[in-house]
Amino acid sequence: MFSDPAGNSVAIARQYMDSLLVESRVAGAVRPDTAFSFLGETFRTPIMTAALSHIDLAGMAEGARQAGACVSIGMGGNEEFAGVLATGAKVIKIIKPYADPEAIRSRIAFAEENGALAVGMDIEHAVNTDDAEDSVVVGLQMKQPTLEELGTYIRSTHLPFLVKGVLSAHDAVVCRDLGAAGAILSHHNGLLKYAVPPVMVLPEIRRAVGPDFLLIADGGIESGFDAFKALARGADAVTMGKALMGPLKEKGAAGVREVLEKATAQLQAMMIRTGTPDLAHMDPSVIWEPVPYRHG
Repeated sequence: MFSDPAGNSVAIARQYMDSLLVESRVAGAVRPDTAFSFLGETFRTPIMTAALSHIDLAGMAEGARQAGACVSIGMGGNEEFAGVLATGAKVIKIIKPYADPEAIRSRIAFAEENGALAVGMDIEHAVNTDDAEDSVVVGLQMKQPTLEELGTYIRSTHLPFLVKGVLSAHDAVVCRDLGAAGAILSHHNGLLKYAVPPVMVLPEIRRAVGPDFLLIADGGIESGFDAFKALARGADAVTMGKALMGPLKEKGAAGVREVLEKATAQLQAMMIRTGTPDLAHMDPSVIWEPVPYRHG
């Protein structure tokens, strides 16, 4: 079983990802197509940026746009959001669960008025890691939203709404039934100690919500090889975060583009070696789990 004495969910997820093995089905394989239809747009890759904050978000968005990738961004005001949208990238704005409802509503309204692709809420960042108190993020008070409040935010916008922080079939079904378009499977870099890895729980969540509810695997995707495993196990898309931060700081948009293009090439390499012609034909049976795992 996968473990870490300190409950480091990032380390546990890495152990699990590295344990997954892939069988070859190269006979008769054709060059794969990574074209990705998502929320009414077509991208060159299903590898998108994670909802990062406190970095050069416009530079990240420009690099992703050049790579043909979708962009998600995290915490920040509408002025910064406008700079990201100005790059021409297709952007998903993930909003923190602010205690002040107006802080949420104003960001949703700005996204609607300025051409965002979708919005969402980062519900796993509402409480602290070590107690049940609502968290304070960069001096701003958060609040755990009730189901009624979350449903109100989802219904308040004509944009697709994604809930970030889902890590169980239970929560995915609840969010689907509230009207969300999809879920981002995440423990937010280890906010939940001893968290089940997103890629481990993916098949169970996919079975619970069906094929039409969007599932995005977030956290621990460091390469196109990781992306392939997540996609084969039921994700519609994956995010890259930490892998982009160093190249963004060193080379700006060009660094982000290079990382995303390299990861997409690695994804193609895995697809051709598993006889996967396109994203619609991902087959979970090519993935082998050497360590037996049974939920419950």
